[in-house]
Amino acid sequence: MPPTFFITRRIPQPGIERLSQAGRVLINPHDRPLTPEELVLLGRDAAGWVTMLTDRVSAEILAPCSRLRGIANYAVGFDNIDLAACTRGRVGVSNTPDVLTDATAEIAWALLLACARRVVEADAFLRSGRWRGWQPLEFLGTLVTGKTLGILGAGRIGRRVARIAQGFNMRILYTARHAKALWEKDLGARGVSLDELLCESDFISLHVPLTEETRQIIGAAELRRMKPTAVLINTARGPLLDETALVAALREKRLGAAGLDVYEREPQIAAGLAQLDNVVLLPHLGSATRETRTRMALLAAENLIAMVRGRRPPNPLNPELWPE
Repeated sequence: MPPTFFITRRIPQPGIERLSQAGRVLINPHDRPLTPEELVLLGRDAAGWVTMLTDRVSAEILAPCSRLRGIANYAVGFDNIDLAACTRGRVGVSNTPDVLTDATAEIAWALLLACARRVVEADAFLRSGRWRGWQPLEFLGTLVTGKTLGILGAGRIGRRVARIAQGFNMRILYTARHAKALWEKDLGARGVSLDELLCESDFISLHVPLTEETRQIIGAAELRRMKPTAVLINTARGPLLDETALVAALREKRLGAAGLDVYEREPQIAAGLAQLDNVVLLPHLGSATRETRTRMALLAAENLIAMVRGRRPPNPLNPELWPE
């Protein structure tokens, strides 16, 4: 019999159609994340799942799902999945890297520019009917060209953000476990310590994965090291940043501005954050282009079909299940 695939939230149609060619497709009928009980109830008979970052896949979730052979996470990050438990249960796991690099880098730059030039604040002011014409001191922002950009995390998205920064003639600093020769040769970037990056950067963009080591990598102490005019951007993972400390820094003008696309406890945001006018907030739009989300859906489908058929997927997270 053809396998059953379960999709925990509706994805672009091309991905659904690709899975339909290989088996039977079930889709979460609710327009919301599933509870753990619902995930088991709806997915326990499926051979493969397409999951979202909002789906917590633990050992307890896996236990009653004996037919499960593969989980295709519709994201680059995968800290929502107990990878060790999946590997013990011989359940393959994959993600969707590469295809959302450009889209996420673009949203980081959208936030950076919006913060620097006070775009959202000025837009709201004009719409309110309070504008009385051009004034020489109205909504003065910060020039981006020629400033210093600090990038935490020298992966694909961080590199794309740095590449765009070259067009603004920016000085680029980055943090990484090891020196990145291509960054230094092609981008003129300089690898520095986290402390030096925080102290010297005019703009700081977070692009590290979420691990126990990076959780709240930017907290109260790190915020105090930044320039009072600095702009902080987070398009990576919400828990990299202590939002309560961020609210205090922004409210007390110890930080110039912040642009956030992800949050520590999504979909909730820290108390007081929405009331600040020196922060730009987006509802997790990093990969939200038609082109990117469709490519993610197709890649997730190809990953899942391969795993359910016992083959190594294009993007394995536990490749030891398919020894070469």
